[in-house]
Amino acid sequence: GPPMKQSRQMEEAMSRLHMLEKSEVAPEFQDIFGAGMNVHRQTLHSPKVARLSRDLGLYFRNQSRLDLRLRELAILQVAYSARSPYEYSHHIKIALDGGVDAKDLLAIAAETSGQASHLDALSRAVLTAARQMLEKGEVAPDVFATLKQELDNELMVDLLFLIGFYCGFVRFTGALEVQVEESYKPFLEAFPLPS
Repeated sequence: GPPMKQSRQMEEAMSRLHMLEKSEVAPEFQDIFGAGMNVHRQTLHSPKVARLSRDLGLYFRNQSRLDLRLRELAILQVAYSARSPYEYSHHIKIALDGGVDAKDLLAIAAETSGQASHLDALSRAVLTAARQMLEKGEVAPDVFATLKQELDNELMVDLLFLIGFYCGFVRFTGALEVQVEESYKPFLEAFPLPS
């Protein structure tokens, strides 16, 4: 109905690049457009980049041996620390849909502010590594050693590449000011970002 059109017009007004409609995307790239998420409506201005980014995401979701929970904790820590409402809201939904306990997601805030949480050592090391890579571009030796105790070399590469990619991706969506869709805003209320 009309409210949908109105919110689309608002998103168009706030977005830094023209918000593509599916009809404006070449047929061979329309599969990426999917349900018309705002990020795809921006990245598809460069369809080959959109395809590469999407393929990388699909690898991590469907082929990597990295545990879904650890993967989402890593992404969410990057998004939380970078204050990226777009990536944060989307990955809260992905994590909850994947069966991650809401308590674990709320623990990101505690861990970030240096408080104790109920999380296990590996999960805490994943969160710490994500913060260190975002803030300093490296991982401290003790954190690396904790990860290495639990993860083989393939998983180490997958985890660190994932974190590095999302460190870049939150900067990309931030630079384009990609707006959070209305349907994702409740996740930001349930799991607030730092002010």
